[in-house]
Amino acid sequence: MSSKLKVSQKKPVFQERFPILIGLIMGLFVLVPILNQFIAVRIILDLFLTAIAISMVYAISNKKSYVIVGLLLAIVLLASVWFQYFHQDKAVAAIGMIAGVFFIAVIIRSLLGFMFKSEEVTREVIYAAILLYLLAAFMWAFAYTFLELLDPASFNVSFGPGRPDFLVFQYYSFVTISTLGYGDITPGTEVAKTLSALEAVVGQLYLVIVVAWLVGMRVAKKSK
Repeated sequence: MSSKLKVSQKKPVFQERFPILIGLIMGLFVLVPILNQFIAVRIILDLFLTAIAISMVYAISNKKSYVIVGLLLAIVLLASVWFQYFHQDKAVAAIGMIAGVFFIAVIIRSLLGFMFKSEEVTREVIYAAILLYLLAAFMWAFAYTFLELLDPASFNVSFGPGRPDFLVFQYYSFVTISTLGYGDITPGTEVAKTLSALEAVVGQLYLVIVVAWLVGMRVAKKSK
């Protein structure tokens, strides 16, 4: 009886981890660009990135093996982000961006394990499927920013003074993963072209495979 009570007490806590993270990512995607039109303060973006990183660690908090690695990578990412307020350094920013790529890869690996181990389609599984798609685009945004820091000719887009704007590559990443391809930002090097094409392919394969898997699991559950 006591064990059942413990499970029921813990379950709501972990059910909140995915909606919180989805809300923060959508806030970064929608609210930050809008606020940036009226308050041109970069700290808004960095505060959202910090909140998202903390929420990501919380999202995998029930997997101790992932938490340690994820926490270390998150610290490197956030340290590089806030270090720029004291000293602008492209090398430090690049290290932070590549740490962000691996950090999100760890989160994606954890979510994939959770999702494909589930035996039925629950609300949390749906949240995980949504998060995987958003995080994949988010991960590529870090990769594109990293490329631009290494080689400013990686993309045909203009930036103001200072480091490349992460919001620009976030927009480009979501446009690419959904294969909209507006053409206002284009890759300028072979590496950038390869990464962009890879993201488009992964985005389409993900939708086909995951939707088919979710529908198949739902049908199989009903047939039983």
